[in-house]
Amino acid sequence: MSQGNIFAKLDNEYYQLTGSEKKVADYVATHPNQTQFMSISELAEECGVAEATISRFCRRMKYKGYSAFKLAVANSLASRDAYSPLSGEVLPGDTVLDMCKKIYSADVGAMAQTLALIRPEAITQAADLLLGAEKVLCMGQGGSMILAQEAAHLFSTAMPGFFAVWDSHMQAIAASQMTPRDVVLYFSYSGSTRDVVDVLKVVRKRGGKSILITRFPKSPGAAYVNVVLPCGSKEDPYQLGSVAARVAQLFLVDVLFSEICRRDIEGCRTRREQVADVLSNLHI
Repeated sequence: MSQGNIFAKLDNEYYQLTGSEKKVADYVATHPNQTQFMSISELAEECGVAEATISRFCRRMKYKGYSAFKLAVANSLASRDAYSPLSGEVLPGDTVLDMCKKIYSADVGAMAQTLALIRPEAITQAADLLLGAEKVLCMGQGGSMILAQEAAHLFSTAMPGFFAVWDSHMQAIAASQMTPRDVVLYFSYSGSTRDVVDVLKVVRKRGGKSILITRFPKSPGAAYVNVVLPCGSKEDPYQLGSVAARVAQLFLVDVLFSEICRRDIEGCRTRREQVADVLSNLHI
């Protein structure tokens, strides 16, 4: 049976499910739009079951894991109304100006959602960790690694000791050499990939500190960090890294950078002047 028939599967298999699994099936059947945006932790909390129950439910429904199950839900919903890869509710018949306004609204909305999620004490704690670090390793996978590189570049203009580590093997090696004086700044929208969990486990074991920027503060990766900074913007499984989600994460980077700089205005100004002077020699 194809992935798009997830609701038919639920009907066919329902009476073979355990009591806990039926709770999951009931929630998915009545809240399909919400389900496709949830992390496994959020779905478990909404259903009142353990994450292991969600995983077992997905396997019973013949999916390799939770991500494959969410994709099936999205695919089933898309079959009701042809899937569109366009962002911000953009429609094929929109004018260019309409399109621009919708995308602008989506990007601004992502920042507004992020602002509503910000806890000042978490920003303060994250800034304390970054300022006290001997070195800060910025990490991510796929599109999130681009954000990590952007963060490393920005912070390096005002402070020494920020480095981007982009290869997964190099991230594992770097994590194994962490000390209690080091910090990892990790970007992961889902917070639930194998890479983020594996790296953050090693960082904790070595005594290093870590900050996670993610959409899901109760994700598996969040359980291993010192500070979680949640970003706004919802993505369905087809969006695969929307610009709005990246805008939300970059907003948090800008907030962190500003918090650090305002604690040492003169020092940051001096270091940025030094960087600007060196870079000026590279221009024609």
